[in-house]
Amino acid sequence: MTTNHTTAPGPGPGPAFLPIPAAAARIGTVVGSVVALAGTFLAWTWTDEFPGDLTVTGYPGGLQVLTLIAAALTLLLALSGYGIRGLRWLTPGGTNSPVRLLALGTLGTTGYTMGAIAYDLGGVVNFEPGAWVSGIGALIAAVTALGLPGDQPLTDTGATAWQRFRNSLGAPQAPRPKALPSWAEILIIVAAFGIGLYVFAYGIDTDYTELFIGFLITVGFAFTALHRAGLVSRLTALTAKHRNITLAAALVAAVCFPFTQQKEEYALIGANILIFGTVALGLNVVVGLAGLLDLGYVAFLGVGAYAAALVSGSTMSAIGVEFPFWAAVLTGAGASLVFGVLIGAPTLRLRGDYLAIVTLGFGEIFRLTVNNLNGNSGPDLTNGSQGIPSIPDLNFFGFDFGLKHNILGFDLGRSANYYLLMLVFTAVVVLVFRRSGESRIGRAWVAIREDETAATAMGINAFRLKLLAFALGATLAGLAGTVQAHVNYTVTPEQYQFAGSVPPNSAFLLAAVILGGMGTLSGPLVGAALLYLIPAKLQFMQDYQLFLFGIALILLMRLRPEGLVADRRKQLEFHENDQPDVPEPRQSEETAAGIAKAGA
Repeated sequence: MTTNHTTAPGPGPGPAFLPIPAAAARIGTVVGSVVALAGTFLAWTWTDEFPGDLTVTGYPGGLQVLTLIAAALTLLLALSGYGIRGLRWLTPGGTNSPVRLLALGTLGTTGYTMGAIAYDLGGVVNFEPGAWVSGIGALIAAVTALGLPGDQPLTDTGATAWQRFRNSLGAPQAPRPKALPSWAEILIIVAAFGIGLYVFAYGIDTDYTELFIGFLITVGFAFTALHRAGLVSRLTALTAKHRNITLAAALVAAVCFPFTQQKEEYALIGANILIFGTVALGLNVVVGLAGLLDLGYVAFLGVGAYAAALVSGSTMSAIGVEFPFWAAVLTGAGASLVFGVLIGAPTLRLRGDYLAIVTLGFGEIFRLTVNNLNGNSGPDLTNGSQGIPSIPDLNFFGFDFGLKHNILGFDLGRSANYYLLMLVFTAVVVLVFRRSGESRIGRAWVAIREDETAATAMGINAFRLKLLAFALGATLAGLAGTVQAHVNYTVTPEQYQFAGSVPPNSAFLLAAVILGGMGTLSGPLVGAALLYLIPAKLQFMQDYQLFLFGIALILLMRLRPEGLVADRRKQLEFHENDQPDVPEPRQSEETAAGIAKAGA
């Protein structure tokens, strides 16, 4: 007796953006990427006046390295489309859209480099053959990659060119992989964080603007391509399965960062990223978990910084006392806690825009108050607009954070010392955020965020829990403020504005939370790193920071409203049409066989 099993046909591939035969398109992509890769081993210009010295033959340097990496990744993913054994794991999700993205990224990096050479040196006559070879190869790869079939079908027969182009860059979700041994999964997580550390260290260590812009182009296209290929989703599943291992690997990678830096200024960037990331995590408690829009949150950072400065032993402190480090930390955190309760108690009965306006007012009141406590307009406590300068470096059990120390054969300077100290504080804040978010209180915060009226009807004391979130967020900001005061040597009122060209400010912190992903653990850290690192490396952007923040948020709301790092709840909320309303019921083999028999 035979049993007929019927299987519904799956969706076929989508149309190619350009009418090129699929076989020819793949061959052209492979050939183009090989040509672009080979061109990086030739000289691109005749003079070393362009940064990076692209005059050497046989040894890529500067922006040539980025083109080489992008072309190599394009080649690997294009060969993966042939089903070559050992490469098929590279594209468990989309097969052709990652190749398209990487080919476009290779063209973008190469084209930008050629444009920068022509602009800086005065025309295309300064190109050597290597630039032309890589440029033509990248162009061939990008054009032919657009002729590869789409990874998902296009249902709209009357779609415009833009809609067909966007569809060609989409990819289906990667299927669930086969289970690996635990040790193999852990090794994959460790390797991923190792690669992430190398990429971040390379980006922060770029010496000139042209190289950093090329780095952003390459990393942006490469990460998007790996996401379309399904590798990012599979790595995310592994990190969710081994959360403790993931946190440990992230901590080890962060500890290793200062040992990769040779310049103090780059270690200082890392320390400031941790400070602002920690404050953004505190704001994430208020905005991301409890749903309270706080536009004056930077004031709590200022309260902690001023409290620590007053008891730091600075010669300009009106109090004239010097607390030990642990006492100064408790003083800063405690002062922010008190202010959080005092401000939150009378205002948290407000909701929405009204609460936002009140918190914005508190932030401005704090700045104006410390500006007027100068002995003329008020008591002489904060030295007015001059602030409290000459804050001494911390000394913890004989370890002077202002001196250079040799650890494991590496010389760590002042900035690296404060980076490691701030890393300890960040780990504490991450632990607090994680434990509170997974507790009954965290679930109550989420309920209040989603619908405060319904949460109150279910017996949740909304006011008390909102006050708790406000106080906890203020305490975490004050904790970071105590370290910031010593890192910067001084605190002034102008450092704590709602918006300004130099972070921290409330607009910067709120943008970091929204960009990274509200309510997530790693989202605010990623958002703070991007929003601080990019303006720090691209100095010409300082005067246009708010404008660029606005552009970035508009694009984010249009393309990825849940943020760069989104939890499952946000993904379903913003992309609910992508999910079936009712999951398809699973049928056992016996049931399927019975249906087949009945049909026969």
